[in-house]
Amino acid sequence: MFNIITTLQSFSMVESLENLWRSTGFMTSLTPIWQNLVMMAIACLLIYLAVAKEFEPNLLLAIGFGMFIINIPGAYNILYGTYGYTFAVDGETLMYGEQALSGTITELANILGIAEDTLNSLSMVDKVKLIEDTIFALPQFEAIKDSIVVSHEVVADQGLFFYLYKGVEWVIYPPLIFLGIGAMTDFGPLIANPKSLIMGAAAQLGIFVTFIIAINIGFTGEEAASIGSIGGADGPTAIYVTVKLAAHLLPAISVAAYSYMALIKVIQPPIMKLLTTKKERGIVMEQLRPVSKTEKVIFPIAVTGIVGMILPSAIPLLGMLMLGNLMKESGVVPRLTNTAKNELINIITIILGVIVGSKATADVFLNTSTLLIILIGVFAFAFGTAGGLLIGKLMSKLSKGKINPLIGSAGVSAVPMAARISHMVGQEENPNNYLLMHAMGPNVAGVIGSAVAAGVLLAIFGA
Repeated sequence: MFNIITTLQSFSMVESLENLWRSTGFMTSLTPIWQNLVMMAIACLLIYLAVAKEFEPNLLLAIGFGMFIINIPGAYNILYGTYGYTFAVDGETLMYGEQALSGTITELANILGIAEDTLNSLSMVDKVKLIEDTIFALPQFEAIKDSIVVSHEVVADQGLFFYLYKGVEWVIYPPLIFLGIGAMTDFGPLIANPKSLIMGAAAQLGIFVTFIIAINIGFTGEEAASIGSIGGADGPTAIYVTVKLAAHLLPAISVAAYSYMALIKVIQPPIMKLLTTKKERGIVMEQLRPVSKTEKVIFPIAVTGIVGMILPSAIPLLGMLMLGNLMKESGVVPRLTNTAKNELINIITIILGVIVGSKATADVFLNTSTLLIILIGVFAFAFGTAGGLLIGKLMSKLSKGKINPLIGSAGVSAVPMAARISHMVGQEENPNNYLLMHAMGPNVAGVIGSAVAAGVLLAIFGA
């Protein structure tokens, strides 16, 4: 009797240890462990830049940690859910008898009657190919097999990140971010100097140049538009456009957009110094005129009405931006304004940063397409900066030296980072030069410009 109990206890212990081993990340990882380690190293680099170098820590810290945690072997299955495959036509999941062709490899094999021994003898790639070949060979799908779309997606056990990501997928977070930005933004410098709008528009050059480059190297129009949105230096806008046009590129584009926004103080100064002379960088500008409260209240209403009628697709972003600004400038809803520019935007920024980072998994990130997008992102930022600077130089000449061209570089919509950089580079040449408020004009114009550019791209593709 004692021997029997001992044997059962021993068996139970062995089985428990086996279950524990099978549940570790080493056994449940979706990718080779070395790829996970590479991504975790990249994540640590982003965290280092945020903590040690203070490169926009509000962005990079959350992105870096999101990237780190999702690449821990086995974490994806917990945070997002069980991955599998769905076979669909025109968004409708195919049915095999009464069962939907959506599930894990094992579940699909059971539905199709594939023997477990056959499945176990194959590699993961061959398992997927066997499932696909079996489904495509079924008589009922013969006529539509060329239209069948196979999606690699979460099919069960949805986790915390699966639900948080819905705010990105349903484009909820970007407009809410714009609401907070509007509540923090002073459009006074733009109203006082309307010519700033030209520099803000010129800085969107990066979007359209990158769009053309991406098409010419093999991306589709929708993909190219999404990649081009990186050039607006506006993370929420890039996410908004990408989700609408090319959602499969969201991990690469969102990580590139936010990472380059954080690194803008490294990217912009060399371009600014290359395209301007020492004399131009030292130009001291006259103080801006005071702007009345009436002007500031009318501005968001007028911009929303005019742009909305011409380009309705820009309203979700631009409308929320202007609502936040109207709340601020009206002065009658201080509690709502404070919530929008503090608690709301802070909460959304944390969630968005972690979720953006969490989409940078090894299987998505470590491929040629993603690396190409990240490389193109540098050109997008560079062309945006150059576009604003060159128009700034032209306006400087036309004004006979009254406009410092450095403020043109602030036309990219990274507020207020780009304006601070214009001010910083200007002070390097002339310590008495205070360009911050002048640069804020093109900077806030860039926010409007990026939203309008997004609307143009969405309108072109009917999204």
